[in-house]
Amino acid sequence: MNVKLALSLVATAVAMLAPAAQAQTAASAPSRADVKAETKAAVKEGKAMKAGEAGTPAADAKSTKARAEVKAETKKAVKEGKAQKAGEAGAPAAAEAKSTKARAEVKAETKKAVKEGTATPAGETGAKK
Repeated sequence: MNVKLALSLVATAVAMLAPAAQAQTAASAPSRADVKAETKAAVKEGKAMKAGEAGTPAADAKSTKARAEVKAETKKAVKEGKAQKAGEAGAPAAAEAKSTKARAEVKAETKKAVKEGTATPAGETGAKK
């Protein structure tokens, strides 16, 4: 009986203290109107993040070249075959490198590697972890 009495007293004390704790956290949080006003001011100043973006906004990079200069450089790179395809990033692919082996040699090497179990599975890079 004493255990039941002690548990009920603890439960009652917790129930009485819970609303006080909630009132303290609610008082320190800004109101909805405050948050909306801050957001409106940030949008007006151009400091608001776009929906779905995280972190701090990147500073606008200013170009040191004229538009005509950039267009001329791009045209020259396309003519020389040095321009990247639209949507490609990073260094140009090494697809332009020509093989020094005949097709039959490559096929024979691949067949041998498969037989020995040293061939890299399809879709893998071959780099060891």
